[in-house]
Amino acid sequence: MKRRGPPCAAPVAQSGGRIGPSRSAQDGFGERERGGRKALDFTTGDRQRFLSYPELPRRVSVSTGKVWLITGASSGFGRAIAQNAIDAGDIVVAVARRTAALDDLVAAHPDRIEAVALDVTDTARVDAVVTDVIARYGRIDVLVNNAGRTQVGAVEETTDRELRDLFDLHVFGPAALTRAVLPQMRAQGSGAIVMMSSVGGQMSFAGFSAYSATKFALEGLSEALADEVAPFGIRVLVVEPGAFRTGLFGSGAAYFSAESDVYADTAGKTRRMIEGGDGTQPGDPVKAAAAIRAALEAERTPLRLPLGSDSVDTLLGHLDSVRAEISEWEKVSRATAFDEN
Repeated sequence: MKRRGPPCAAPVAQSGGRIGPSRSAQDGFGERERGGRKALDFTTGDRQRFLSYPELPRRVSVSTGKVWLITGASSGFGRAIAQNAIDAGDIVVAVARRTAALDDLVAAHPDRIEAVALDVTDTARVDAVVTDVIARYGRIDVLVNNAGRTQVGAVEETTDRELRDLFDLHVFGPAALTRAVLPQMRAQGSGAIVMMSSVGGQMSFAGFSAYSATKFALEGLSEALADEVAPFGIRVLVVEPGAFRTGLFGSGAAYFSAESDVYADTAGKTRRMIEGGDGTQPGDPVKAAAAIRAALEAERTPLRLPLGSDSVDTLLGHLDSVRAEISEWEKVSRATAFDEN
């Protein structure tokens, strides 16, 4: 089944991480605004406080490039994708819970990146952010649902709260953002939605039950979404990285469920691997960002894009295992229909 439409289209400008236009009229941008805020903050609930500022224009002129809305943009894949977009001449609306980590990017590229503070699990505010971005920039061409974290623990060790929180972050947040951008993408007849999944989105192992459960759900949602929006020229790309140096497993970044000795030889081994392996992963986020752009710009964007030799090898091996198991039980599986008279 053919899944993809044409590549996505165009972006905008802003100044100093605030929302002002930049560059000269020759570049298709308005004159630089003075003053303004360094980053918009949608985490406080006081949205009108920002939208009523007189120095913030309601619409920013766009000439070339694309407008990217990237969540989890302060580090790892999100930051690398943001930098790649900036280097390509695109405009980035970088979403993060804490925008201070984006200050250097904003300072270096004041006409190309805007930082917006938002917790994507606060789905009630997602529409406000998307509506405001479209009102000022005219469109969103690429949505990258990247915000995420780990959760390591056996099923029995993982609490209901831990599991629900992870689904809020990895499934309900991306779903809300996707719903919010789709009307405008459909209207313009183009766009791209990037779902950052994992090699754990197709297979799992001890200790990664909660994490993989959310990524499996995200991939199922994305596969159906791809078929639904293809007629409107919208592409959907599911990215499945292996081990990359993103800081996901760094000290203070990884989340662990309370440990039980009974799972020391299964989930416990995964804990030890995570605790001692950060910083040695083979994957380069910068190269991952370039691969994602290549996939989006291809004539036929793939539905799934494994990243890293470890991801490719693991997924191919997993598919072989699934095929072998289906073949082994094929006779039993097929013998389940009503008997014909």
